[in-house]
Amino acid sequence: MNAFAVHVHAIYLLAKAVALLMAQQREGAIVLLGSAAGLRDCLGALAYGIVKGTLPQFARALARELADKGIRVNCISPGVIRTPFQNFLTPEQVEVNIRNRIPLHREGKPEDVAELIVSVVQNDFITGENFVIDGGMPIRIV
Repeated sequence: MNAFAVHVHAIYLLAKAVALLMAQQREGAIVLLGSAAGLRDCLGALAYGIVKGTLPQFARALARELADKGIRVNCISPGVIRTPFQNFLTPEQVEVNIRNRIPLHREGKPEDVAELIVSVVQNDFITGENFVIDGGMPIRIV
């Protein structure tokens, strides 16, 4: 249940609060941070996958609700990005990801995700979308 409190309920309350401020300005951009695990599942992380899977739909629904106020809402769903969040992986698991799961044969960097977020925020004609940044994981069959 903590996963829902952190990844859904907190995001809902924060988006609601910031949307009020953005509506006064008649513009704004909200970017939700999903996960490839929410799109394709991740064995052993059921709650995480479920809550992260709600965020692309949350972005679509919220984008529709806020469009008339000039507020854009999108979601970014990263795959394997080398951050402390991935520190639980053994060196062998990292090697399996790089060799077998990620067609670009490397983990992503936080800068990769940051650049995509900036691009989505700067483009004022994108709303209600989910952008996956995962090195091509869905095109790989193991």
